Amino acid sequence: MEEAKKSTKIPKAPKQDLLAKVFHWINIVSLLIMASSGLRIYNANPVFGGREGLDFPGTFLLGDGLADGRVWHFAAMWVYAINLLIYGLYIFITKRWKNRFAASNDLKALQASANAKRKIFAGHKIVYTVIIPILLLAIVSGLVMYKPAQLHWLASLFGSWQVLRTVHFLTIPIVLGFTFVHSFLALKFGGIRLVKSMFV
Repeated sequence: MEEAKKSTKIPKAPKQDLLAKVFHWINIVSLLIMASSGLRIYNANPVFGGREGLDFPGTFLLGDGLADGRVWHFAAMWVYAINLLIYGLYIFITKRWKNRFAASNDLKALQASANAKRKIFAGHKIVYTVIIPILLLAIVSGLVMYKPAQLHWLASLFGSWQVLRTVHFLTIPIVLGFTFVHSFLALKFGGIRLVKSMFV
C-alpha cells in the first residue's frame, strides 16, 4: 500500500528564480510588441515588393501609422535589449552559462547518446547558443535604423539600406521560431511543469 502511494506521488514542480520568471515575461511581452509594431512599420514602407508589396492585416498591427509604430517598436526594443543584458550578466555571475550554452560534448551527445533526455538537453543548449548572434544582429540592425546618422559606420557594413532592412526583418521570424523551439524542447525535457515554472 505504501509502495502504491509512493509510485503515484506527483513530483514537485522545478523551482525557478524570480529573476528568471521576470526575464521570461518581459521577453514575451516585448517580443509581441516589437513584432506587431514592426509589422505596422513594414506596412508603411514594405521591405519586399515596394509600395505594392505584402500588406499585413490590421488585426496584427500595433500603433496608428508609421510614427506611432516606430515609437512602440523602439520603446520595446530598449526594454528587450536591457532585459537581455541584465539576464546575460545574471547567468554569467551565477555561472549558469555552463548549463545554458553548448560545448563539444553536446554535439557528441546529439549524435551518439542513447539517452533521449540527454539528446534533448544537448539540442536545447545548441539552439540556445546559436540564437545569441541572431539576437545581437537583430538589436544592432535595429539600432542602426534608429540612429543611421550616428551609426553610419555600422550602417556601411550592411552595404545598403535595403540590405539592412531585409536583415533586420528576417531576424524577427528567426527569433520567434527560436521561442517556439525553445518552449517545445523544454516541454519535451521537463513537461508542462517545467514550462509553467518559468512563468509562475
